[in-house]
Amino acid sequence: MKVLYGAAPEDIKSYDTQRLRDAFLISDLFAADAVSLTYTHVDRLILGGAMPVANSVSFGSGKEIGTEYLLSAREMGIANLGGAGTISVDGQLFTLQNRDVLYVGRGAREITMASASAGSPARFYMNSVPAGTDHPHRLITKEQSKALDLGDISRSNKRRLAMYIHPEVAPSCLLLMGITDLAEGSVWNTMPPHVHERRMEAYCYFDLAEQDRVVHLMGQPQETRHLVVANGDAVLSPAWSIHMGAGTGPYAFVWGMTGENQEYNDVAPVALTELK
Repeated sequence: MKVLYGAAPEDIKSYDTQRLRDAFLISDLFAADAVSLTYTHVDRLILGGAMPVANSVSFGSGKEIGTEYLLSAREMGIANLGGAGTISVDGQLFTLQNRDVLYVGRGAREITMASASAGSPARFYMNSVPAGTDHPHRLITKEQSKALDLGDISRSNKRRLAMYIHPEVAPSCLLLMGITDLAEGSVWNTMPPHVHERRMEAYCYFDLAEQDRVVHLMGQPQETRHLVVANGDAVLSPAWSIHMGAGTGPYAFVWGMTGENQEYNDVAPVALTELK
């Protein structure tokens, strides 16, 4: 398990490109027949990916984090960003189509993932956070998510935000998780930029063409930095950082959050004129 320690706002003023990427960007999440997990000290989020192709993959040990099982005191959201696949949680089998999300409650011991077809493998993206309450495992399909239409095509930021793990759809202890798709012709993902002091966030960008990139802006409003992000890359966004980005072609992203509350609108917007 890879470990990231995060950084304070003052630290990143001196970071070069590679150090900024090392601290906040997570790549290579979807290697064939493997599970990749990164433990971050930014609110102790565990971020992971798995792409079973020829074989199923399993995980569940908590040895690296000091607990009997990985989810002994954690909950997890798993979004399928690829072809159809299955996830078994302690023998309970769930089938996930593209853009379905599985909530796995605290106490799960073994998780096994497989793809329905090696030619179109599932790509399972995971967020796990500490949990103090028990909630049952639950599959939330794309159709069961709650969609919100946001933005304006004339400002290139029209998008559809779908809430999956959310009090209004599927309750959890502290994890929030959803998927945002941009409308054709739009490039900006989050507008206006904002910070939410009481919650961190992680983004996983997907459905980008091989030649396309997203320029993800981060940092304090008066001291911004950027990360150039490829398909399948994930970005950590600490509570002190804005998060917004623009793509060179079509893309979507999974957002996951944890912190002091689950109030999605508990944010502090930042006017574009204030950015530096």
